[in-house]
Amino acid sequence: MNAALRMATITLVLLTLPAGLPAAFAADDVEATGKDLTLIFRSARKVISDGQDLINDASKGDKGLSSAAVIEKTKANYKAVTGTDLNLTDDGSPTAKARSALINAVQVTMDEAQALINEPGKGFKGFLPAVFGGRVANNFSAAMAGTFAIKLTAPKAYVRNRANRPDEWEDKVIESMFKLPGYEKGKAYAETVPVKGRAAYRYILPEYYGASCLACHGDPKGEVDITGGKKEGAKLDELGGAISLIIYQ
Repeated sequence: MNAALRMATITLVLLTLPAGLPAAFAADDVEATGKDLTLIFRSARKVISDGQDLINDASKGDKGLSSAAVIEKTKANYKAVTGTDLNLTDDGSPTAKARSALINAVQVTMDEAQALINEPGKGFKGFLPAVFGGRVANNFSAAMAGTFAIKLTAPKAYVRNRANRPDEWEDKVIESMFKLPGYEKGKAYAETVPVKGRAAYRYILPEYYGASCLACHGDPKGEVDITGGKKEGAKLDELGGAISLIIYQ
């Protein structure tokens, strides 16, 4: 999706915990890790959503969105939701390594995007929250290959980038749980299931359309938006996507 979605308080439905996690990663830590990493990811994407008008301002050159600036805003967003500072202390744990890798993925993504977002005289640049999120996810997942992976996904009808299509497990959770009228808004879901033959802990966090999302995803349905895509006719607070995390055993 091309606009960051509303921050929501997360409650976790936990069916089973991984039994074979590395010794440094206790089973009772895995729930907190899933929640923490998805919150960091969402907090970073919100920075880009909040800065969309600035990024697309053709009258300005330097937008003040260096990697350092985006990381500081990410930390502020994280604290606003959790009430605590983002802990980036390296204690050698898998969680600490994953946090650092995720922040580093934000840094790499923003460093690579500086020439584009600071190009004077150019309005719409295509550097949307969904684009940013996809690049951060790819950078993080590559750095943590074999241990962690993260991605943006969405209901199939709303996916524009095929790389973000939900896999079978994600699609099942989205369609049979997140879309139910009685499902508690903002509640994450977690389960231990095989991923390509490997046991893994899966954590998925629903996302909902905020007001800024509707410029591209709202009404009238079928109208071409600024990106060249067709609006889906989405409504405010409707389920629009999810952040999906895998922790491999």
